[in-house]
Amino acid sequence: MIKNNRQIFFGLVAMLAAAAVIAAGTDLGQTTKQETNWTAIAIFIGFVAVTLLITKWAAARTKTAADFYTAGSGITGFQNGLAIAGDYMSAASFLGISGLVFANGFDGLIFSIGWLVGWPVITFLLAERLRNLGKFTVADVAGYRFDAVPIRSFVALGSLVVVAFYMIAQMVGAGQLIKVLFGLDYAVAVVVVGALMMMYVLFGGMTATTWVQIIKAVLLLVGASFMALAVLWQFNFSPEALFAKAVEVHDSHDKIMAPGGLIKDPISAISVGMALMFGTAGLPHILMRFFTVPNAREARMSVAWATTWIGYFYILTFIIGFGAIVMLIQDPVAYYVDPADLTKGLKGGGNMAAIHLSNAVGGNVFLGFISAVAFATILAVVSGLTLAGAAAVSHDLYAAVFKKGKADSMHELRVSKITTVCLGVLSVVLGITFEHQNVAFMVMLAFAVACSANFPVLFMSILWKDCTTKGAVAGGLVGLISSLALTVLSPTVWEEVLMNAKGSAPFPYSSPAIFSMTSAFIVIWLVSLIDRGAQAAKERAAFPAQFVRSETGIGASEY
Repeated sequence: MIKNNRQIFFGLVAMLAAAAVIAAGTDLGQTTKQETNWTAIAIFIGFVAVTLLITKWAAARTKTAADFYTAGSGITGFQNGLAIAGDYMSAASFLGISGLVFANGFDGLIFSIGWLVGWPVITFLLAERLRNLGKFTVADVAGYRFDAVPIRSFVALGSLVVVAFYMIAQMVGAGQLIKVLFGLDYAVAVVVVGALMMMYVLFGGMTATTWVQIIKAVLLLVGASFMALAVLWQFNFSPEALFAKAVEVHDSHDKIMAPGGLIKDPISAISVGMALMFGTAGLPHILMRFFTVPNAREARMSVAWATTWIGYFYILTFIIGFGAIVMLIQDPVAYYVDPADLTKGLKGGGNMAAIHLSNAVGGNVFLGFISAVAFATILAVVSGLTLAGAAAVSHDLYAAVFKKGKADSMHELRVSKITTVCLGVLSVVLGITFEHQNVAFMVMLAFAVACSANFPVLFMSILWKDCTTKGAVAGGLVGLISSLALTVLSPTVWEEVLMNAKGSAPFPYSSPAIFSMTSAFIVIWLVSLIDRGAQAAKERAAFPAQFVRSETGIGASEY
């Protein structure tokens, strides 16, 4: 078995090397592919070498299902906080938020605030209960007192939908970023990400994935800090002077300091805020991290540290966005930016603003560093998503639903690894298929589904005594279906993706969360109240407080 694993490991390494050779020696004539950035490639190869060594070390420690899913619950609160930050600070956060600030000014802050304020929800309502009630996955928490088959089937379905949309966005982002900055062809870049992700998860499980996320979080925080300090240094560390100059040079002038430029109506603003805030508390790859710590105290510490790093990071992205406005718009030629590309970037959301700014403040070496870190960011997030998807299939569906809890640990682990390969191949295929699609709606769709389907079920199951299986499944399905349907009918998809006439979208708002999440809660409440069967009575009797004391030994005061 060890010999076979070693052969597979080195086979994947060889495949990566072959992909790099093909990329360096082949030009398919794509006009958007840029000259190869050897500095970025060298830094990226260094990152990959270190993380592969970590994977080799982690493989020796990954023997059981508990090791694979949760690193044997041996991660400290500080380490887990950094890993959560690494999982959460995706390329969408780094490139997307700074790009939104670059293009729209103040309104870009809505997204960073929305993502950040989701953490108090997790801190005060979920983190400790997740650790006390869960074992490997979110379904363990939602289903501890419910009928296993329906609730685990639904939670696994909701998790897989979120993972799929989030992963497509990350894979497409990886392909586009590397095509532009590394000189690789798009398909090759996607294959490289898929192969590396499979190696981390297959051989190292949660241990390797955790350390990849920690390293990436440290690199990203260091790089973003340098960029923000370099920008502020230009203005004697006066944010007021930076904002004043941004107002002067931006096409919209004073409007960039006022809300309303990005989201026009209050319903959309509230709905987007709800999706970002409560969607955070429904992302399976984030919630799964609370099972990697040994106790509830470390779970709380994880959230405290994660909130610290993430809050600091989002402050930096705001400064980086305004710095890009001043330095790039004021004199694009001095920083090797094509003015035509700059105009296009302003209209398209400015996703490459942070990359261009890295060249402006640190030259080609720092540009290479930030490019490699952005790629590593995507790699770490995709690894976490894959592990969450594999756990949903192997632990929730195979072991709990199909085998009725009687699955052998080694068989379950084998199913996890098979699922990892399948998800890796599927993510590569979908990433290549969606190359030319606008994937911004996929990220929002992942958050909309998470807040509409996963969060209400999780929230009600652990905080409301009268919640039942029928109520949780019915409400969750309503939230899942309505969030998907309303997103497709929204202007973002109906008009921009499906190319229908402007103004023809049946659903006029940019996010469905205010309607779909509310509907889910109402249906869970109503169906649970109506459900008065014998099974419902048993479920009400097994409410968390009694369960936690009897099964974990944790007293009411600690709970």
